[in-house]
Amino acid sequence: MFDRFGEMESAAEINELAANLKTEGDYDSIKALAVENGIDEEVACAFIDGFLPMLCDDMMAAIGKLKIEAEEVKAEELISDWCEYIKQRCLEDEQMQKAIRKKGKTFNGCVAEILKWSFGHQRPVDKEILKAAGVSAGKVTFGIPGMATAKKLITQYYLGK
Repeated sequence: MFDRFGEMESAAEINELAANLKTEGDYDSIKALAVENGIDEEVACAFIDGFLPMLCDDMMAAIGKLKIEAEEVKAEELISDWCEYIKQRCLEDEQMQKAIRKKGKTFNGCVAEILKWSFGHQRPVDKEILKAAGVSAGKVTFGIPGMATAKKLITQYYLGK
């Protein structure tokens, strides 16, 4: 992940490198930069061909980073849903778009914060539910946050709010 060009901290940083590569005529590297940052190669081609003035905006840069990070951990099911919540927060808040690209802020770090909350908020599952589910364990606890709480935790992680 981010092996060739390193972790870029902003869309501006990605665009500056893309512009320099374009000036040098290094189109293969522009495509590689795009792919490494989760930006579609078709977008890179449109940038190369002059149809786009820049390779990405803050939204594309944020979503691209999330895409790469989620693929890296093979996010599935609930963790994949949490990634979608982060993307939703990007649609709601431009500061979130910028914060996701910051070095030191990662999808794994955000998931870790949600899991910390989950373990700290475990509650026993009712015995009737356990019986209906065919679970014979004496005690089962559960602490996964709902969407609103998850979004709050996401905001706290990325924006410190």
